[in-house]
Amino acid sequence: MSVLKEFREFAVKGNVIDLAVGVIIGAAFGKIVDSLVADVIMPLVGIVFGKLDFSNLYIVLGTAPAGVANNLADLKKAGVPVLAYGNFITIAVNFVILAFIIFMMVKQINKLRKTQEAAPAEAAPPEDIALLREIRDSLKRS
Repeated sequence: MSVLKEFREFAVKGNVIDLAVGVIIGAAFGKIVDSLVADVIMPLVGIVFGKLDFSNLYIVLGTAPAGVANNLADLKKAGVPVLAYGNFITIAVNFVILAFIIFMMVKQINKLRKTQEAAPAEAAPPEDIALLREIRDSLKRS
């Protein structure tokens, strides 16, 4: 029974629960960012730069059997060795865009934090501290 008791204490510690909440929120946030990139950013980039889907770029490394269409899906289905570098390029471009978006979001969050930290003005010291400082300053001048 002591192992179960130790496990329960471990599982309900604040750090474990905080971690679980962080993982769940992180997964949900990841879906939001993926949707932002795939559904909002990439179509706009596609309009500006043209089609950025490189997934059909490949180099055939073997010979294709007769009757197999010369496209990536059919060549892979037929077992023809292909160097499909286009999908890697698409994923790399998506990563750069995603990293830039996250960078901009973190930059804005940090900017908001600095504004919130600077907002509270320093409170005036208590009257006795102010009087003691005045006495100290006048003694320094004498």
